[in-house]
Amino acid sequence: MDETVWTEDGVRLWAIRGGEGHSVVFCHGGPGLWDTLGEVAGLLAGVATVHRWDQRGCGRSQRCGPYSVARSLADLDAVRRHFGLERMTLLGHSWGAQLTLRYALDHPERVSGLVYVSGTGIDRDADWHGEYARNLRSRLGDHLRRWETLRERERTDAEDREFSVLQWSVDFADRDRALEHAERMATPWLGVNFECNAALNAEDRRHWGTPKLRARCEALNVPVLIVDGAEDIRPRRSVDSLERALPLASRVTLNGAGHLPWIEDPDGFRSAVGDFLLGLR
Repeated sequence: MDETVWTEDGVRLWAIRGGEGHSVVFCHGGPGLWDTLGEVAGLLAGVATVHRWDQRGCGRSQRCGPYSVARSLADLDAVRRHFGLERMTLLGHSWGAQLTLRYALDHPERVSGLVYVSGTGIDRDADWHGEYARNLRSRLGDHLRRWETLRERERTDAEDREFSVLQWSVDFADRDRALEHAERMATPWLGVNFECNAALNAEDRRHWGTPKLRARCEALNVPVLIVDGAEDIRPRRSVDSLERALPLASRVTLNGAGHLPWIEDPDGFRSAVGDFLLGLR
């Protein structure tokens, strides 16, 4: 059943839980998207009680700010308190991986483990983003011109969906099914919060790549599993320095999978994450 989480400043967040086993709180990607991790919850249903939520301003949660990393971290802690979790394992995807890493750095005593899926590491955005942008355009192929047209103009809600489906399609290695997978992500369509996306991405760019962040990662005494898809268009070398910095990190790279590796290699993803969760008991 759907649940309502109330934040400290009175914002309503959508949440849901299911499964049985180790308590895991999911953090979806974006920023500005909504929870699309239902299939991950299904894969882990036998080993985890999964707690999912839509972040502030996103999806089924109340559409209002303020939008900041500090506020996002406080909202995640509100989810923890709502479900009565003294400690939890975190699973974050993409932007959600960055958010869960920050939370673990701030509150290691509340985190028993971290599954870091398709994040972009701790280096400066400028160190990898150019390659990502080139890969995106290359993988769009025949859809590149339409994507560029939509990106440069004011869009209707229907055009927002079309633009998002085209952009999300590049996140899949299997080009024959890429649009199909992206269409499924956009159904139901809950609308991207571009204001949230811009605010949080701008703040992130000011914080990554600092010696202080690296030092904090080196001191993190929390087990971390890094999961990558080998065909992610975000260069996976961007995560290498994070892997080196973390003292309790292991890493699994799934061949033939892109940015959402559980869709293109569900068995490999289930095995890697399930074994990690069982090892935390």
